[in-house]
Amino acid sequence: MHELGVTFHIMDHLEKVAADNEVTKIHRVTLELGEVSTVIEPYLQSCWKWAAAKRPLFMDSELIVETLPAVTFCEGCEKTYPTVEYGKVCPHCGSEETYLLQGNEFNIKEIEVE
Repeated sequence: MHELGVTFHIMDHLEKVAADNEVTKIHRVTLELGEVSTVIEPYLQSCWKWAAAKRPLFMDSELIVETLPAVTFCEGCEKTYPTVEYGKVCPHCGSEETYLLQGNEFNIKEIEVE
C-alpha cells in the first residue's frame, strides 16, 4: 500500500511549511486527486487518520479529497473524452493517438491552520 508513503510525504512536507510559518496546528488539508492517479482514496483516508494520531501538528485533522476527472485528448480529431469510460481509443474517431490531459494529479490544494 503506497498510500502510507504518500501520507508520510505530505505530512513531512507540511511539517516543514508549518515550521517556516510558525504554525502549531493543522486542522484541514485539501488534496486534488486525479481519477487515474493510482492513489486509492479510502486507503489514503485510513492512512491519514492513523498517521495524524501520531503527529501533534495533525492531531484530529481532516483530510478532504477533491477528485479531478480523467480527460484524454485525441490528436486525430482534436476532441476530448472521459478517459475511464473509453480508455486509450477515441470514441469520436477510433484513433489510438491520444494522451491524458488531466486525471493523474496529486496536489496539495490548501491547508487550514490555527
